[in-house]
Amino acid sequence: MTVLVPAVVSVNVGLPKDVPWQGKTVHTGIWKDPVTGPVMVRRLNIDGDGQGDLAGHGGEQRAVFVYQLDSYRHWEQHFGRDDFVYGMFGENLTVDGLPDDEVCIGDRYRIGEAEFEVTQPRVTCYRVGMRVGEPQLPALLVSHHRPGFYLRVLAEGRIQAGDQIVKISTGPEALSVAGTDALLYLPGPDTGKLRAALRIGALSPGWQGSFRDMLAAPAPEAGPAWPGFRELRVTKIVHEDAAVCSVYLTAGNGTALPAARAGQYLTVRVTGAAQPVPVRSYSLSSAPDASTYRISVKREPHGVASGWLHQHLEPGALLEVAAPRGEFTLDDGTGPVLLISAGIGVTPVLSMLYQLGAAGSEREVWWLYGARGPAEHPFAKEAHALLASLPHAREHIFYSAATPAERHRAHAASGRITREGLAKLRIPAAAAAAYICGPAGFMTGMRAALTTLGTDPARIFTELFGVLDAINPGLTAQHRPPPHQPPGAPGTGPQVTFARSGITTAFGDAWRSVLDLADACDVPTRWSCRTGVCHTCVTPLLSGDISYAPDPLELPADGQILICCARPSTDLVLDM
Repeated sequence: MTVLVPAVVSVNVGLPKDVPWQGKTVHTGIWKDPVTGPVMVRRLNIDGDGQGDLAGHGGEQRAVFVYQLDSYRHWEQHFGRDDFVYGMFGENLTVDGLPDDEVCIGDRYRIGEAEFEVTQPRVTCYRVGMRVGEPQLPALLVSHHRPGFYLRVLAEGRIQAGDQIVKISTGPEALSVAGTDALLYLPGPDTGKLRAALRIGALSPGWQGSFRDMLAAPAPEAGPAWPGFRELRVTKIVHEDAAVCSVYLTAGNGTALPAARAGQYLTVRVTGAAQPVPVRSYSLSSAPDASTYRISVKREPHGVASGWLHQHLEPGALLEVAAPRGEFTLDDGTGPVLLISAGIGVTPVLSMLYQLGAAGSEREVWWLYGARGPAEHPFAKEAHALLASLPHAREHIFYSAATPAERHRAHAASGRITREGLAKLRIPAAAAAAYICGPAGFMTGMRAALTTLGTDPARIFTELFGVLDAINPGLTAQHRPPPHQPPGAPGTGPQVTFARSGITTAFGDAWRSVLDLADACDVPTRWSCRTGVCHTCVTPLLSGDISYAPDPLELPADGQILICCARPSTDLVLDM
């Protein structure tokens, strides 16, 4: 319904506070209360207002949030409630009029003494569901086309409830708030409208970046080469050094294996090693188009899976293996490429080196490898031979605990790979793409070193087999214990394995979703909306079947699930 003269019904403010939620504490400013009389609007805030999570809310582009009285009535009817109060949706201005399907990005308004410009829809966030007491609300705001919108303050001044809202000018491209929201969150966005959105100068930089990424994104790749786990036969085991053995795998039925991409990994169920069965991921160290897969396993001092593979695996055995996965893969550019690794991290970049060699690449290739000494330097001859076949390759080895004679024989430098060492080599940092694999601290240090030397951070790629860094917006800083079994009585549902975290546990009625179970186990998680909208929680599904509740607004790619709204139908193995 269009109101002839839009007006402010209520001005609402609130400072951030800590709120208990699901056994954790959320720092949030979504609790707003009405104020009476004139209040000053400033460039970043209304006086008395604040935001708890400045990564997703607040700032110049999101200084004031607007929600409509008509949407209040819509949600009261939808939920069958009559207890809503102004500010309950986190808005600073409750307005009569200005519907999301009519207000456009770039529209400008005068309210009282202040002037504003529409910059973006609401950021879809779980906290609005927490405030209203309706966990599915973030998804419903999008699917019902009622997100609300943010304003940038063009001119500071006093406003109050009852002020009329006067339109000063109309934004270009006539792209409504609801339409903009749908472009980002709903399936099948119109590329023409995405390009139109990028022509709107008022659109916030964050949304511009998202739309540019969507336009630049390649076509979605096919899912995994096979679902779940299949049996592959061990044809050969080769000990590369005292701690590393390579396992050669072929199809158990003699058929050809699907080609993998250089840098990808296999996930293996090591049946017989322990109960529950450990699941581990190992990079492919072979040429990507080889008819045989090769993984190379370092025996860890207390590694249940690696110890069993070293001690008990024999040629002819069958291993349960998931299809090749992973996005740590070599680009198809022509510029310089840096292949930087340490220890067993050599395996995925060795596969990339095979790919470059098979193509007779003319690229400038820098091979930088660090180890303690020659006794812990697997694939040394193999890599050296591959590099010799490339016309523009350079090899630099670093030994941190070797004798002068050992370093001399290997033409190795003393110490570890450092920023200073890279600078002395005069690597083409500014023009290069870098691929780094090794211990987590090594990768962090190399990323920082390359960035300071001029490498574009977007062209620095790392492979991490440990757990990924958590993304939990709004949660206060807290000590996170190592992943563990969930508290309370064991569940009675399907088994859920978090492969990177080494946890297998039964699902139970205490958890609404796989994400809730992961949280209970202190498995590091990545999420924002928790209702199947934002796809922050997308996770590779190695095996098993799930159902969704609620259904996500857009399904993820084959072989992936949204753990925030997924429930196991069968035993699951997840790459997290």
